[in-house]
Amino acid sequence: MAAGPLVDEVARLLDGATIIVHDLDGRIGVWSGGCELLYGWKRDEAVGRNVDELLSTVYPERREAIVDAVRELGSWEGEVVHRDREGGEIWVASRWIALTGAGTESIAILQTNSDISSLKEAQADLASREAHLRSILDTVPEAMIVIDEEGTITSFSAAAERLFGFRSAEVAGKNVRVLMPSPDRERHDGYIRHYLMTGERRIIGYGRVVTGLKKDGTTFPMELAVGEALSQGRRVFTGFIRDLTSRHRMEEELRQSQKMEAIGQLTGGIAHDFNNLLTVISGNLEMIERRLDDPRLRILLKEAQDAADDGAKLTGQLLAFGRRQPLNPKPTDVGQLVTSFADLLRRTLGEAIELRTVVTGASHLALVDGSQLQNAILNLALNARDAMARGGRLTVEVSRTVLDRDYAEMYPGVRSGYFILVSVTDTGSGMTAEVKQRAFEPFYTTKGLGSGTGLGLSMVYGFVKQSGGHVQLYSEPGQGTSVRLFLPSSVTVHENAPVAPAARPDALPEGSETILVVEDDLRVRRVAVARLREGGYRVVEAGTGGEALELLRSVPEIRLLFTDVIMPGGIAGDELAREARRLRPDIKVLFTSGYAEPTVAGREFGDDESWLKKPYTARELAVRLRKLLDPA
Repeated sequence: MAAGPLVDEVARLLDGATIIVHDLDGRIGVWSGGCELLYGWKRDEAVGRNVDELLSTVYPERREAIVDAVRELGSWEGEVVHRDREGGEIWVASRWIALTGAGTESIAILQTNSDISSLKEAQADLASREAHLRSILDTVPEAMIVIDEEGTITSFSAAAERLFGFRSAEVAGKNVRVLMPSPDRERHDGYIRHYLMTGERRIIGYGRVVTGLKKDGTTFPMELAVGEALSQGRRVFTGFIRDLTSRHRMEEELRQSQKMEAIGQLTGGIAHDFNNLLTVISGNLEMIERRLDDPRLRILLKEAQDAADDGAKLTGQLLAFGRRQPLNPKPTDVGQLVTSFADLLRRTLGEAIELRTVVTGASHLALVDGSQLQNAILNLALNARDAMARGGRLTVEVSRTVLDRDYAEMYPGVRSGYFILVSVTDTGSGMTAEVKQRAFEPFYTTKGLGSGTGLGLSMVYGFVKQSGGHVQLYSEPGQGTSVRLFLPSSVTVHENAPVAPAARPDALPEGSETILVVEDDLRVRRVAVARLREGGYRVVEAGTGGEALELLRSVPEIRLLFTDVIMPGGIAGDELAREARRLRPDIKVLFTSGYAEPTVAGREFGDDESWLKKPYTARELAVRLRKLLDPA
């Protein structure tokens, strides 16, 4: 290849550089000393050979396209991969320049190469480190947010997305104030300026409990720890956030449980002592009655005795709440008891209220005082009647259930095992969160003056606790109420009872589909998500119907929607399911509810829809999922 004297002179002057001159077909005419050092071939070994065959060149695009670009534009530059004499890989930043002779046709290409292998290794190492860091940030349970000196969000982890409800792209570049309620929202920039000017720390380096603001406008308690670093001469602040909602709720429930225990001991002791007084009063009244002949005095005496009897009934209820009433527990078939008791309940409720009794399965033996259980169900029925002033439906359901370890760990004082479940569900006015919190306290009532003593639910609570059981209350304003009594079974293992999942580690059916879990109770959602992930499923989660709809739009892999029926935020489970099917006609839906039946509050489901009643075991969930997801 005749490159010309000028090219030869340039190559001589720049012999230490990595310069190759070749024709359009790749035949080498000039091979500099720099090429000998970089690639290992001597000049006489390289000249005359094809450059691509010699160096095993890997181009970022077709070589013909590169040659065309050199012809049209006079030059090209890009990154290519070469192999040296020993076969080692070399990343090269290559620049091609067209060399023309007297005419206009390109007769040669001057190629200058720079070894960037070290840079590529550094970039690959950096990318690997970034990927590793990202995987950690995506899986660590604590949310992480990075801001600059102006408070602008520069990084928002996956856990932060789940916690606050924002996607990273929605908050990137915005001030971190968007995640704060008032008054912190208005004060935050001042906090940063004060620190930058004075160096006085208020939160940096220390853990602190503050309030966060979610996308849907709800607030929640969180623990915030902030670290500081310098990046290119500017301060960067990294905040690690832990959601305290579940912890605060558990602490509140523990305080409530301790308060109920203390009130029970107090009221039980008072009732016991007061009963002794009533015994003396009633006994003396009886002895006086035998000595009285005046009919008018006998009338007054009879009123005093009736008042003493009423007092004895009240103290009996207080003793029940304080778990000091005498019980006579014996194996009792709760299903038969409820069935035989139904006629009395129906007369008590009146014609405006429909009574339904549902007994699932057979042999519902519980170790319980049958007469006290009847009193408890009657008290619940009377409360339900008062909540349905314009009529409605009361459902009493009896079934067998298992409380597994996951469920027991969510509630203080609850033990795992086999239980007989009695659910009393109404379609009445429901309760607010404040009323639910105090519903089992003695003398607490929402009824008018003279309309109730406030001892009905407290007696039920004390009776079940004294029997070794557990009480659960589900209620929402306008959505009815369900009181569930878990009574210890007198049979260790029932026929056809659910098998303990710990029997074999591989006993549960598994899957790999993506499931959207929608549950407003953080603890219940955490257990459901953990169970699904242990079963091999990929899980995305939401606390409200609104968050769930955003995920349905942004995560096309979702195969099944697992949602609670009653949720805050304006979108109930059945409404969410209808919208989900509109977006994804082939999506599967599994409902769950703490109510005794899915038709509570007028929410009717189709025959093809499936639901699980809380509490459900890991096995029940796993089997139901495969039934829905596997083709028939």
